[in-house]
Amino acid sequence: MNSSWVIGVDYGTDSVRSIIVDVHNGNEIASAVFYYPRWKDGLYCNAAQSRFRQHPLDYVEGLETTIRQCLQQAGPGAAANIKAISVDTTGSTPVAVDETGTPLALTPAFHDNPNAMFVLWKDHTALKEAAAINATAATFEENYLRFVGGIYSSEWFWAKLLHILRVDETVRNATHSWVEHCDWIPFLLSGGKHISQLKRGVCSAGHKALFAEEFGGLPPDAFFSAIDPLLQGFTQKLFTKTYTSGEAAGHLCPEWAERLGLPTSVVIGIGAFDAHMGAVGGQIEPYHLSKVMGTSTCDMLVAPMEEMKHKLVKGICGQVPGSVIPGMMGMEAGQSAFGDAYAWFSNVLAWPLQHLLPSSSLIDAETAAKLAQETSGRMITELAKQAAQIPPEEHSELGIDWLNGRRTPDADQSLKGTLTGLNLATDAPRIFRTVAESTCFGAKAIVERFEREGVPVKGLIGIGGVAKKSAFIMQMMADVMNMPIRIHRSEQTCALGAAMFAATAAGLFNRVEDAMEAMGQGFEVTYHPDAQRAGIYENRYQKYKALGAFTAAITID
Repeated sequence: MNSSWVIGVDYGTDSVRSIIVDVHNGNEIASAVFYYPRWKDGLYCNAAQSRFRQHPLDYVEGLETTIRQCLQQAGPGAAANIKAISVDTTGSTPVAVDETGTPLALTPAFHDNPNAMFVLWKDHTALKEAAAINATAATFEENYLRFVGGIYSSEWFWAKLLHILRVDETVRNATHSWVEHCDWIPFLLSGGKHISQLKRGVCSAGHKALFAEEFGGLPPDAFFSAIDPLLQGFTQKLFTKTYTSGEAAGHLCPEWAERLGLPTSVVIGIGAFDAHMGAVGGQIEPYHLSKVMGTSTCDMLVAPMEEMKHKLVKGICGQVPGSVIPGMMGMEAGQSAFGDAYAWFSNVLAWPLQHLLPSSSLIDAETAAKLAQETSGRMITELAKQAAQIPPEEHSELGIDWLNGRRTPDADQSLKGTLTGLNLATDAPRIFRTVAESTCFGAKAIVERFEREGVPVKGLIGIGGVAKKSAFIMQMMADVMNMPIRIHRSEQTCALGAAMFAATAAGLFNRVEDAMEAMGQGFEVTYHPDAQRAGIYENRYQKYKALGAFTAAITID
């Protein structure tokens, strides 16, 4: 065989997926998925405390398993065709590491300590730390938060670091540096032996760690020391240089070449967050909002650098040169709960199946378990089918989508969700419809903020699980936004985007735009807005904003 193939690795919240892609046409040669076993068992997490941690072994085992399975699927001689590997991950999902760059949870002393593990993006244990960062920033003449929307989130790098340093002295004393998941995997694959060798991507550094050329890199130590003396001198343990995802982190090291069955000539690309690479896999265009819709949403928008001069978008998750496409301004927004909101309601309805059915005297335990699994598996599909039959009404039930706090606009993870307007005729499909509508309204609030700040949104691109699976929600999204939304053909846009960056890092394309053109799979369907429904939704959106203001006013910290 004489082919050029690359591997894209997509680390999601529940699983990691790897794909082998032909760089000449974007055809998927093989794919494999690995569900994190420790995460699946609920280890190291406490939802009541908003603590969500993931053990690095889940990541390492998944990396080896999926790539080996892909190579096996691709057939004999496949390894010789692989030119590069790039990865995307959730974020901000950082971890404490020692001097060798090893996550502390991979050392015997910290193997079962959640504070030594990766702090998942949706972990909100750092609310107080985020508040301290925001309060301190307000006292400085230099606005160090201006490139992250003016508000620092508990979901991000510095807040999570400070929280871990505050609550766990043993981890604090062992921490040599603090590293994002998307930066650690390339370091691992390329055989890094010291933290000084780890290359940080501009994506994670700019959107979550406050890195900016205007600050000469990270903000000065005086800023972090003012937040908490525990942060004094910590910038010296971090980085002064960043790289775009079109650049190489190195080559596959001998250890991992043997573990994966690949040659050491394989190039390892710089990593980035899933939504950023997903936007590329979904063939993002300037001023078109790329919506990665899964458990949460990440909304990406790119614009020419010269057109973004002197523009700062308040309340988003950052605007960083080169974080999506090198040479263009990358802007990020999103919602903390999207698919998670639907799963929450499904889990509420499934409570009797989980807690009452197992003790039924009418059926045996095995049948009860199978019945519960079958019913739970069909829940959201059937709810959506029934909810789609309910037309929008001016005065029907109304909801707020902040079940996991609010990411944008104006991050505040302490906020809560709301349901109102209920009556004795309100049934499960109506509540599900209200929850879905609230997530679409949350998406509209993001578009409204971009446009209010002088950045037009000319179109919508839908990618991710919800975009592919739910015609009901996508049609509602088009109606609420009153603009078409194109759904990308690829089932794995994030992994495909990683593959495009891998091809660029290996020099197979000069620009990631060239990789997008050659490897892009196009769009499979477009949802167009219904004018009548759009008018009703516009009126209801105004009520959504009023209810949101009321909800924020009564939220108890």
